[in-house]
Amino acid sequence: MRLLVVEDSMEIGEAVRARFALDGHAVDWAKTIDEAEHYFRAEAYDLILLDIMLPDGDGRDFLSRRRKEENRTPVLVLTARSQITDRVRVLDLGADDYVTKPFDFDELMARCRAVLRRNRGAARNQTLFAGLAFDAEGGTLEIDGDFVDLRNRELRLLEVFMGSPDRVFSKTYLMERLFSLDDDVSENAIEVYVARLRKKIEPSRARIETVRGLGYRLYDTT
Repeated sequence: MRLLVVEDSMEIGEAVRARFALDGHAVDWAKTIDEAEHYFRAEAYDLILLDIMLPDGDGRDFLSRRRKEENRTPVLVLTARSQITDRVRVLDLGADDYVTKPFDFDELMARCRAVLRRNRGAARNQTLFAGLAFDAEGGTLEIDGDFVDLRNRELRLLEVFMGSPDRVFSKTYLMERLFSLDDDVSENAIEVYVARLRKKIEPSRARIETVRGLGYRLYDTT
């Protein structure tokens, strides 16, 4: 998952980025609305965590612009305002959910997962393909009932492939899904993670094919 955090508090922003990065998610962190606009125009995000009170304006204006553009990227608002009217307003503007500061990180992660499930229309967490039983939220992969140990970025790479089997993903796209703009990595990192993932899914019918000059795709050998 690629996440945009819009938060001017260094303590909260760094903590949120570290927590999501620990689970293998790519996180970009904007401290102002202007930075958030720059990031948003440059990348596609699965979820936005949006603070309200920012140095150069109101986060609700950022949210309102996205919805007026008919952009449906899920937005979870981080707010210090606990009054019902404030919370109702952000929901009416198009926010998918909100968390009141100070918040518990386990609750934040749970709310993010719930927002993504609703956005994807998914009632089940587990995705099945070619002998793979993958739970992106739980971070588990099973093959014939046996759990396979995957590292965080291997999990996120498999999440991309399992989301669209048979689709060819370029290295550039995979880089965008696995790493933030601040990560100093090359496309060789994708080759390393693909190689590791290939070995771990060998007991199944699923394979990751290199499509020369284009990228990689997950397919069923049957």
